[in-house]
Amino acid sequence: MIDRVSTVPTPPPRAAAAAPTLAQVAEKAGVSLKTASRVINAEPRVAEDTRQRVLDAAAQLGYQPNHAASQLARGVTSRVVGLITGDLSNPFYSALAKGVEQELRSRDMQLTIASSDEESDRERVLVSEFVNRHVTALILVSTLDEHSTLAGVQARNVPIVFADRIGIGLDADSVVLDNEGGAHIGTAHLIAHGHWAVGFIGDLARLETHRERFDGYRRAMVDAELDQWRWVRHGAHDVESARLAAISLLQQEEPPTALFTSNNRITIGALKAIDELGLDTALVGFDDFELADVSGVSVIAHDPVEMGAVAARLAIAAAERTRFGANTVVLPTWLIARGSGERSVPRPRGR
Repeated sequence: MIDRVSTVPTPPPRAAAAAPTLAQVAEKAGVSLKTASRVINAEPRVAEDTRQRVLDAAAQLGYQPNHAASQLARGVTSRVVGLITGDLSNPFYSALAKGVEQELRSRDMQLTIASSDEESDRERVLVSEFVNRHVTALILVSTLDEHSTLAGVQARNVPIVFADRIGIGLDADSVVLDNEGGAHIGTAHLIAHGHWAVGFIGDLARLETHRERFDGYRRAMVDAELDQWRWVRHGAHDVESARLAAISLLQQEEPPTALFTSNNRITIGALKAIDELGLDTALVGFDDFELADVSGVSVIAHDPVEMGAVAARLAIAAAERTRFGANTVVLPTWLIARGSGERSVPRPRGR
């Protein structure tokens, strides 16, 4: 189910995946529940052979101690939510984290943050570390292509909410942007101002956000019966690579007269290239950014702070219910015309 609203839907109830219990460990080891608990919590005054039987039973059953439940039993409630982002140097993720933190603070909860730097192996390590720290829930901007391996995290009663990039292969909530729709609006806006040669500069091809924004660009070009492949560059993940991609497009024999750039850092790199080459290329960028209004840069805007707040509300709701939903909340995008996307087409170049 997909909701194109910023409100949090009520997820349909579903029983969490069953995990081995301490009672099952005690039964398998032939000891009392109290003795098994003392062993698992490394308490003294337990015979060594008894301790070993309990540990062996736990290993055979795949038992993982639920410290959060243990804390609840003692009247201590975990108040920490973990957030793993792609790159904290990107202002988009800083704004998203702000939204999460504000929502948690209003509920007297805390946020802990880490960055995967878009590295899959690092993301896996961070997920494991956060779960072992017994976070109440985990909000994840994932760099992975598939997430079924995270079912074990849910089995330990740690809800997962995906932000910015949708979760795939896992029954979990996601909060994303209308990426395709926003890119279509931005590209169509340039076409409406007379540009038939519209270039596209995008992020890493493996990212779902990139693919959706490229689809929106292509759809607008196809709708206008224009070439959807000729002026395209992928893999611009930072300002410098975006600058070089823009230069390679703009120095072609027949360069694009307009560019659609698929995120804030790519937009900045493209603006550097346009200035360096002394051109007046029209441009619309996905993501608003600081000083874009002062610089007159037209953008496809959205609210990353709201995305963080929605993700936090979903995470808290899942933790409180101890049940997991599978909703995708799609937040809106909109065009802000400031001048760069409304530049007229240069004199014809032989067409």
